[in-house]
Amino acid sequence: MSTTTLDRPAKTLTHAEIAAFLYSEARALDDRDWDTWLGFYAKDCPFWMPTWDDEDRLTEDPLNEMSLIYYPDRSGIEDRVFRIKTDRSSATSLPEPRTNHNLSNIEVLSQQGGVVELRFNWVTMTYRYGTTDQHWGTSFYTLDLRGEKPLIASKKVILKNDQIHHVIDVYHI
Repeated sequence: MSTTTLDRPAKTLTHAEIAAFLYSEARALDDRDWDTWLGFYAKDCPFWMPTWDDEDRLTEDPLNEMSLIYYPDRSGIEDRVFRIKTDRSSATSLPEPRTNHNLSNIEVLSQQGGVVELRFNWVTMTYRYGTTDQHWGTSFYTLDLRGEKPLIASKKVILKNDQIHHVIDVYHI
């Protein structure tokens, strides 16, 4: 008698496993390992960075309000990576910045049915053209554990220091 995926208990991850997953994604960005980084994302994963509508309210609808970054699924992220890798973007200038992503306050908000909702804080240091910049914020991820490996099913990034003096890109967050 064969066992189907419906018969198996829903997969869960420990806090340490979730942290290791997030650290691996950040390392892929720091190493500019774009193909590995894309492998963290589900095909239908929205990637959204809302903008601040005023000092204390974020935009709520990426289709009808301003966003700093919005890709409705992974194809937008793939296009962005293609442009970075092939220097076909006015937003990307060479050399690419050196980055260092630091994550903290990783919280599991819920974990059930093979889906994990989490939030964490981050600081990213970047260096380019003799200048060091920093970006920081909070991210909200949904992880899907129902496949062969965990995948990011949804990513929302809140950039807290949004008064920036240059274009923000996927490697800054």
